[in-house]
Order: sequence, then C-alpha cells, then structure tokens
Amino acid sequence: MLGCGNVGSQVARILLRDADALAARTGARLELSGIAVRSLDAPRDAELPRELFTTDASALVTEADIVIELLGGIEPARTLILSAIEHGACVVTGNKALLAADGPTLYEKADAAGVQLSYEAAVAGAIPILRPIRDSLAGDKITRVLGIVNGTTNFILDQMDSTGAQFDDALKEAQRLGYAEADPTADVEGHDAAAKAAILASLSFHTRFALETVHCEGITSVTAADIAAARDAGFVIKLLAIAEKLAVPAGTGASDGGTEGVSVRVHPTLLPREHPLAAVHGAFNAVFIEAESAGELMFYGQGAGGTPTASAVLGDVVSAARRLVLGGPGRTETTTGHVPALGIDAVQTSYCIGLDVADQPGVLARIAQLFAEHQVSIETMKQTIHRDLSLSTSKTAAGTELDSPAHSAELRIVTHRASEAALAATVQAISALDIINSVTSVLRVEGV
Repeated sequence: MLGCGNVGSQVARILLRDADALAARTGARLELSGIAVRSLDAPRDAELPRELFTTDASALVTEADIVIELLGGIEPARTLILSAIEHGACVVTGNKALLAADGPTLYEKADAAGVQLSYEAAVAGAIPILRPIRDSLAGDKITRVLGIVNGTTNFILDQMDSTGAQFDDALKEAQRLGYAEADPTADVEGHDAAAKAAILASLSFHTRFALETVHCEGITSVTAADIAAARDAGFVIKLLAIAEKLAVPAGTGASDGGTEGVSVRVHPTLLPREHPLAAVHGAFNAVFIEAESAGELMFYGQGAGGTPTASAVLGDVVSAARRLVLGGPGRTETTTGHVPALGIDAVQTSYCIGLDVADQPGVLARIAQLFAEHQVSIETMKQTIHRDLSLSTSKTAAGTELDSPAHSAELRIVTHRASEAALAATVQAISALDIINSVTSVLRVEGV
C-alpha cells in the first residue's frame, strides 16, 4: 500500500482485522506486505504494526500482486503506478486528480499488461457508483448523469440554505468540523468535482474525456441573497457535476452533421425542491443517472471520510484478488465510443438571472425587450424594492429641487430553456443599460 493517511490507515486496519473473512470472499489470503510512507514516525489514525512501514516505495511495488495507491497528487503516484503495472501488479487507486489528468495512459498500460486498474474510491467515497455504471448498466445507454460529488461544497450550500449563513461563515463552519481543508480552493472552485465529472463521463459514455474538456465554476460567488431567492421560488442551489448526451445541430461549430456529443460541466445549479438531489444534505454525496431502459436511478451515501472511502477501496481489492485467483484478463475501461466533447455553448437549459436595477418607470419594459430581441423567453420575474436611506435630488414641475430617498430594485428573472450563447448575449446587452447597477448572479436551472 502506498500512503497511510486518513483512508490508508483504515484500509490497513480492515485488511488486518478481517483477514479471514476477506480470504473466504477471494479464495486466497490477502497479506499486507508493506506500507510505503514519507515518514515512519508520523502519527496514524489506526495502530498498525511498525514493521509494515517503509520509505522505499519503489521496491515495494515491484514485489506485490496488488498495489493500493492512496498517495494522491500526480507524482510520485503516476510513476509508482506505472512501475506496478510494468511488474504485473493489479492497481487499486482513489486518485481522482491523476485519473482525470492522465487516465488514458494508465488505462492503456494496464490493458497492454493484462492487469486490472480499479478506482471506485476516486468518485463519491463509499458510494458504489463506478461499478454499477461499468457493469450493471453495461447493456443500457446512459443519457445523463447529475452528481453531488463534493461533500465540502454540499455542506456549505446546505448551511447557507438551512441557516441563512453567508458563504464565508458556512466555510468556516465546514473547516471547524473537518469537512473543508485549510486551503479549500480545490473544493469551492469546483476543481475536485470537475475531476470526478471527467471520470463519470468517461465511464458513462465509453469515451475518454480529459479534465480540460470539463466546464468548471465554483460556489464562491453564490450569496445568501441567491440562496434566499431560490428558496422563495421553490428551488435549492447545489454544485452539480453534469454529463449529458446532446444532439448538436449542424453549423454550431461543435460538431458537423447533427451528430451527438457530450457536455461535461460543473457549476452551481438551481434544483426544484422535489428533485431527489435536493434532499441531499450535509456532506453527503449522491449521483442521479438517467438511462434509456433503466430510467432514473440514484446512488446516495457518504462521499468522504476514512472508513467510508476504505469500503470502496477494499471492494476493488477483493475484485482484483478474485481475478488473480480465478485467472483471466484484467477488467479495464470500455472506451469503444468516440463521442465528441461539447463546450458549454452547446448546452440548453433554463436560467435564473439576478439584477440590481434603478427603480424608475420603463425599466421592466426595456429589460423584457432585450430578452425578446435575443430570443430568450421569460418564464417568471420578481421585483423587490430596496429603499436607500441616502438622498437623491429631483426637481418638481416648477423647477424646485427636492431631496427624496433613492430607490433601487432587485429583479430575479427565470427563463424558459435557452442556449448558453443566447443567454450570454442577453446578459451582455443588459449589462450595458444605464438602468442596470449590476448583474448580481447568473445561475442555471435543472430538473424542471
């Protein structure tokens, strides 16, 4: 095993504790031959035999039948995994960053060597989602995947929704409880979810999607006002990883001849409160799948934590061990398709736009006219007047100057389905109006 952090220490503990039960499931005894770590004296989350530890990771991987990689990051994990594959070892990893960045190389090497590369723990912690997509739905056609795959951001948004907290306060609470790192950038900017989205898309659509094809937006711009407005309209805001197959008309530039493509994206999303994903609270994860024959499926559970994630790792270890006992080729990724990756401009969805505008006659008409000119249809519009205690100067019909309270208004506009390109052009045109103080938010709406 490479690495012995929060997850690794629990994997080792269970391997040693449940050796007899695991032997019965695999047909051979699983012997933990060594644990490579950076420091022999670092504190561990579980008490493990000291003789298992070594700092010589390179030597360890050349002598094993199965290598469990839990180091994280790109290097030295990549080099060690490739070395393990070269020496004929099956590999179990939870390294989402490496798989998203250089997964194709690892899959090809494993396939050529006839060994198994498994990575259930790379997405959604304890939730068994990758095996069901790869195996249980192998005879079906997945059309869409929506996932809450980052527990930190779900906890923050849930706190904002349930308590009315501002983003900064909810983040501090997540850090206090251990759900967020001291540097939460990878989570709150959506990078962690984007890596998982690339993996989910690759398995679901049998095509390798690189991390750079994933459109990524984080949650740092989501305000308490956005959350409150969503609640009033019957929505909840979640950071979703979305991969969906789309028909692309000819002439869009994304694909020729009207063929299908796949959009992979991560962004804050408004969901109706009756949608199954809207009920996922705290740091939990869930993945919602739509397939042609199976219909709608949802997988729910703990998305992080040492023991839950260790469950996913050990499931892959048992699978690899059984393959070694029974023989046969390693189970690898199925990438028989060559579906093009589509940019965000190919997406059509509904939108919720927040505007801070001057409270004066004709504002709504001018805004509505611009929406119509760009062929974006308004479904609902709600206006809230804000009184400014400062004074503005106006004149009466006789020319007398009067001081009166200034007013602004907040508009929340929900559109019918429109293309990303049309919406972007609409927002750009509206931003140029002299009656617009600011565009406060633009959020996509799903599940309606």
